[in-house]
Amino acid sequence: MKNVGESPHEELATGERSTRNRVARSILDHGPSTVAELAERLGLTQAAVRRHLDTLTTDGVVEARDRRVYGARTRGRPAKVFALTDCGRDAFYQSYDQLAVDALRWIGEKEGGDEAIAAFARARIAAQAGAYRKAVEAVPPEKRAEALAKALSADGYAATARSAPVGEQLCQHHCPVAHAAERFPQLCEAETEFFAELLGTHVQRLATIAHGDGVCTTFIPKISHHASASTSGRNPA
Repeated sequence: MKNVGESPHEELATGERSTRNRVARSILDHGPSTVAELAERLGLTQAAVRRHLDTLTTDGVVEARDRRVYGARTRGRPAKVFALTDCGRDAFYQSYDQLAVDALRWIGEKEGGDEAIAAFARARIAAQAGAYRKAVEAVPPEKRAEALAKALSADGYAATARSAPVGEQLCQHHCPVAHAAERFPQLCEAETEFFAELLGTHVQRLATIAHGDGVCTTFIPKISHHASASTSGRNPA
């Protein structure tokens, strides 16, 4: 049922905006996506997806880029994917980026520099650790990455876990503190350390939204029963 006073043209425009929002939301939830992936995911034709992507690109909500390839590169040109811009991400949530940046800068200047910021970042993660720890400890080791992804998604990180050569990749398609983390990498470093401690193995951060990537990607090697506490939390890079 159309809104009172809404002309047929306006009703059509409203439907177009709704579909464009679905396209953008799908990219937020699943990360940089090809036209074919979006069409299959949303039940649209590829031509319709391209039309909406053209508008979203013109509006500065999404941008086209080559898909990043981890490991051996296959023959041929990399697939073209569409990722949300900073403007596009901001459309989905209201953040207090400048306040956070100002607060972290003040902590650094008044309380001890980079180490003080790192201490704050670790304390922030520790305050959130309970739910993540409970979710991970409730499942066997081979299900821990998936359980962590679900717990992160419940906090708005739109996370997924997928198989990768000799391990798994934890992908966070949304980062509420991306702009602050761009200025203060201690936020990402504390999160990576926490993942390693929680999962009982070293992990490696391959990409971050804060550094301009479309998704935060963390590689989790297959958990070895012989892994020692001395290696937990270290990045091999």
